[in-house]
Amino acid sequence: MNDLTIEHVRTAILDVPLIRPHRFARTGMEAQPILLVTLTTRGGVTGTGEGVVPGGPWWGGESVETMQVIVERYLAPLLVGRRVDDIAGVQQAMDDVVANNLYAKAAVEVALHDAWARSLGVPVHTLLGGLARTSVPVTWALGTESAAEVIDEARDKLESGLHSSFKLKMGAQDPADDVARVVEVAEKLACDASIRVDLNARWDLVTSLRWLPRLAEAGVDLVEQPVPGAEVEWLAEINAALPIPVMADESLRTPSDALRLVRMRAADVFSLKTTKSGGLRATRAIAEIAAAAGVPCHGGTSIEGPIGTVASLHLACATPGVTFGSELFGPLLMREELLTEPLRYADGALHLPEGPGLGVELDPAAVARFTRR
Repeated sequence: MNDLTIEHVRTAILDVPLIRPHRFARTGMEAQPILLVTLTTRGGVTGTGEGVVPGGPWWGGESVETMQVIVERYLAPLLVGRRVDDIAGVQQAMDDVVANNLYAKAAVEVALHDAWARSLGVPVHTLLGGLARTSVPVTWALGTESAAEVIDEARDKLESGLHSSFKLKMGAQDPADDVARVVEVAEKLACDASIRVDLNARWDLVTSLRWLPRLAEAGVDLVEQPVPGAEVEWLAEINAALPIPVMADESLRTPSDALRLVRMRAADVFSLKTTKSGGLRATRAIAEIAAAAGVPCHGGTSIEGPIGTVASLHLACATPGVTFGSELFGPLLMREELLTEPLRYADGALHLPEGPGLGVELDPAAVARFTRR
């Protein structure tokens, strides 16, 4: 049997260029920084996890630079000498030394799962309980560009058969202008596709109650996180007022958050992200709380590269409650391929790869080319 004891922990920051600029309510990016965390066991098995945030520390307070410091200085010394199958013990040890920093911990936790599954010769989804599905639908995220640009991009995706669901970013403009832009898009596309919006927590309660009904009237069929994450009471009031679902993202990071959202009926859909919640197991716990309450889950994204994306895919495919599709489009937004065999996007969905661990292999040449010096 392989020796599962961790011998080495290595990190690298990659800067991967995007096919086009991607904008959020507060920031934008032309390249996505990715932290790779690689664990090697004494038996010679490696596991890799990914630390990545959407556009920098504005979302959750972490960046690839902070994650690298946390992993190298505080978490790696805890990992060396422990077994990759001691995931609960490692998580407790990490929490004893480092509070919060869930993105950094997620990178480590996914690497543990990858290494353990590879040592057993099984896919990661086996460690999560087995398959509920083998693929998930993928929504394509559109930025804050003009209505004409957004409509053209969406039409191209529809005609290619890659996507039939689209999410528009909002919150970067005056509400009246922002709503007019989205209404124009929705009126052109709503008959052919699902149109959703994400405010990235930029509006207050009054602004939301004034303008969001107009989006519903225009054909928008879901609103994601219109108000700041801490304002769960506002979110509940908005959810009660709107005839379309409200999805929680910034308000949902931990199982405790999930329980509070359920009790307050603050969201009709939960956005799951292994990154923001500290890894696969905590995210699965959130999904189980949602399932008990009859709340469907959606596979959200932090614009992960292929490692983070496929980790989230394993979770989504092993979790029955992920019935509201996904946004696992991150690798499609990246200009360069990082894997020896790309992930398979077809028929509007991302399909689970076969093989042990995460089921993918990084291309060493591509990793070297984009590694930050």
